[in-house]
Amino acid sequence: MNTLLKMMLAGSFAALAASCAPKGDADEFKYTIDSFADLKVMRYRIPGWDALTLQQKAYAYHLSEAAKLGRDITWDQYCGRNLPIRHAVEAILENYKGDRGTPEFEAFTVYAKRLFFSNGVHHHYAEDKFVPDCPRPYFASLLEAVGCPDAEPMLDFIYDPDALAQRRSTSKTGDIVALSAVNFYEGVTRAEAERFYAAQEDPSDPHPISYGLNSKLVKRNGRVQEEVWKEGGLYGEAISKICAELQQAAEVAENDTQRKALGLLIDYYRTGDLRTWDAFNLEWVKDTLGTVDFINGFIEDYDDPLGRKATWEGVVHIKDAEASKRTELLSLNAQWFEDHSPVDDRFKKKSVKGVSAKVVNAVALAGACYPATPIGINLPNADWIRKEHGSKSVTIANITSAYDQAALEAPRSALSEFAWSQEEIDRYKKYGGYTDDVHTDLHECLGHGSGQLLPGVSSTALGEYQSTLEEARADLFGLYYIADPKLVELGILPDTEAYKAQYDNYIRNGAMVQFSRVELGKQNTESHMQNRKLIADWCYEKGAGRGIIEKRVRDGKTYFVVCDHQALRGLFAELLAEIQRIKSEGDYEAGKRLVETYAVQIDPELHKEVRTRYEALNLKPYGGFVNPEIVPVEKDGAIVDYRLEYPDDYLAQQLDYGHKYRTL
Repeated sequence: MNTLLKMMLAGSFAALAASCAPKGDADEFKYTIDSFADLKVMRYRIPGWDALTLQQKAYAYHLSEAAKLGRDITWDQYCGRNLPIRHAVEAILENYKGDRGTPEFEAFTVYAKRLFFSNGVHHHYAEDKFVPDCPRPYFASLLEAVGCPDAEPMLDFIYDPDALAQRRSTSKTGDIVALSAVNFYEGVTRAEAERFYAAQEDPSDPHPISYGLNSKLVKRNGRVQEEVWKEGGLYGEAISKICAELQQAAEVAENDTQRKALGLLIDYYRTGDLRTWDAFNLEWVKDTLGTVDFINGFIEDYDDPLGRKATWEGVVHIKDAEASKRTELLSLNAQWFEDHSPVDDRFKKKSVKGVSAKVVNAVALAGACYPATPIGINLPNADWIRKEHGSKSVTIANITSAYDQAALEAPRSALSEFAWSQEEIDRYKKYGGYTDDVHTDLHECLGHGSGQLLPGVSSTALGEYQSTLEEARADLFGLYYIADPKLVELGILPDTEAYKAQYDNYIRNGAMVQFSRVELGKQNTESHMQNRKLIADWCYEKGAGRGIIEKRVRDGKTYFVVCDHQALRGLFAELLAEIQRIKSEGDYEAGKRLVETYAVQIDPELHKEVRTRYEALNLKPYGGFVNPEIVPVEKDGAIVDYRLEYPDDYLAQQLDYGHKYRTL
């Protein structure tokens, strides 16, 4: 601890910032390779790849193949109509012999690109269904030209915006299970699903199973039952292929802990036993020394309207040893942060176990993490595992670097348009990129792992509001502590002014800029966007008349300005304490009031203004990535290396994946 602290203080902010800042590229590496609709597609580099041993490269390769083989699972989970549509679109792109230079074919191509980006027919972030801009008769002619059968029923669905209109329904009326497009339930109502799982759960179990995490709930012959995603069950062929690659990865793993964890993961996939899933997570969380690491499985439940069933995802990454000094220092001080949190002592962990955090570089993105990916991850999700055994947290440096480099390629910025003053702009340019990373570290390393449930409170007690409230809790933890003098004392931040850049940007984004991503007339539905709006609007309302946040208008343009940063920190503390109470006590009604009051409805006039101003910048509000290709190099029949290729054709990678990783 002392040696590490001295290193941090000696190197201070400059060294830390340099470790995760985007590096210049002598060969003029282009990051943005495609843009369409509201999306841009980028490439990311893999720093540190050449320093890996052959064994480590082989390990990363097989883990990456295992991740990519889950692609079709995610597509099918998002909507049961997705895969037939994708297969038809792939057939057109590969086989159509007609004129591809027409406006109609260009519109079809944009639809295809959107489809691939979202892993289906619903927007990857807003979750609303999108339809093609090319006329239906033209789409029909394309299908006919390549011999696709059953075109009319498919076109009926594609062109009807009200058919399975939302991936995860947020309707205040009606059954959110029946109204959601996700393929987690069949013929089952919300009440039936809740009764089914309530009958299985034991509130007194100190190690509760995540019932429903890896299954589809269906009604067969009038009886509600589960169909489990496993070998020999649903998605069996895909899971068998994933297991084969995981077995090859185990043979070249870096250590015995990794091998044991992979063995348990394979057993889980073969049996579908959620106790084995917990056993895998217990072993996986122990591996803190390996350079190569991964996530693979049915993990996050954000897409389930009931917050129970998990979407398939995969990520493979390698540790950035230099940049990880920052996150390791946070981990070493995890108990201090927990003890000094502004929440009720009843909800604090008396002993923080095994918080492991590092900065990594992504090697492969897959499933729900491809093409759009999180920039930070904290797992496992089970509260009891976090409490008793700890968690692993990563900040993905090469992804944030790619975003930064791609932004430099654009001629205009949202910062100059939406920031009130040159002081705000200068402050963000000086500190913003780095404090974004630090906030992500605090959110992932400590925020998600903080606090505890009271005895007998279920981890699913907050139902459909769980995801939004959990993200808000972790964000607030980061916002509260990024302004703490402790970060300057540790050498993580350079001074007591740096945090202000994060506060300015968070309120500006949460209160307005992020709505550039939402179509006019639509509600704010995605969990992370709801979280940010909840925090920004709650703080604006509570600070009204107190000079904390002001809404100002200049030349007909609206701005949200933080006037008292320390007072805003006090509001963050107050809201963090309340949301932690809601989670710890399982107070569904209080959580519902917060989300429904502050997180969902967008002021229509402000929304229109934001969209108009953002569109004038000619920027794309969403970004995603193509993966580098890991290519085995053979000599005399043996693999002697794995080299990287950086593709520059988004559609080509999507079509290639359609052949290589088709399992359903």
